[in-house]
Amino acid sequence: MKYMIIGAGETGGILGYKLTEGGKDVTLIARGAHLKVMQAQGLTIHQLWNGQMQTLPVRAVSEEEYDERPDVILVCVKDYSLGSVYPLIRRVSGPDTVVIPILNIYGTGGRMQEQLPGILVTDGCIYVSASIEAPGVLTQHGAICRVVFGVRHREEYRPVLKEVARDFEESGMIGILSENIQRDALQKFSYVSPIGAVGLYFNCAAGTIQQEGAPREMFKAMIREIVALAEAMDIHFEQDLVEVNLKILSDLAPEATTSMQRDILAGKQSEIDGLIYQVVRLGQQYGVVMPQYEEVAAKLRASL
Repeated sequence: MKYMIIGAGETGGILGYKLTEGGKDVTLIARGAHLKVMQAQGLTIHQLWNGQMQTLPVRAVSEEEYDERPDVILVCVKDYSLGSVYPLIRRVSGPDTVVIPILNIYGTGGRMQEQLPGILVTDGCIYVSASIEAPGVLTQHGAICRVVFGVRHREEYRPVLKEVARDFEESGMIGILSENIQRDALQKFSYVSPIGAVGLYFNCAAGTIQQEGAPREMFKAMIREIVALAEAMDIHFEQDLVEVNLKILSDLAPEATTSMQRDILAGKQSEIDGLIYQVVRLGQQYGVVMPQYEEVAAKLRASL
């Protein structure tokens, strides 16, 4: 199958590297210095947990240069950049193309589907922690790389989705074709939203939250608030998400931070609205009291 990955940063770059390493037909869409280095030297992954650096030749082109018809499009841009990718998706998609968004914000697939009628857009999420160290170089903070994706409605299912999951597995990742993607995407959100919120609130990295103390307690409390919100939305989890997310946290390098933290500290546009403020709005919509989220949102609105 032919894959196109829009966005070669923290998530798209890792996916492109691993799928290429697994022998799959992958093209990364990138721009600027990052694109030029990948074209000239390949893509380098710095594994923070063991200090290893590995470089792999990858196929990378600009949006304008891409002239193929992909079977699968993995969308790995930030939420605020979604509007800019629709023209490319419409131009290159065929009747059987499947679009899989791999974003942090809950509900992205449904919003994208409204903009892309006639093209199947699933929902999806990824468990990976990485950052751009330099053009052509990504730092991966922990060994975990798990992709979860699936259709929101059973009648949308296509057999090609099983092939995608198999390709992920054959490329050294965990690929899960979910039977309840709205639940599973919200489960991922129950990690990425609290970890980003706590990191911003306390201006700290993962190591601080890994230790006993106020940041860790806030992290756990915010997970519980997401679970309460999910119950109000008639979404029910089969696991204790506090335990699940603490395990994910424990596997990170202590110096790891979230992309939202890094963007805000650098004065860049961020996903703070979808990751934090939207949770407060959903709590109000569903009548769920969310004191920790409200406290964090109030502080960040006042300081940013």
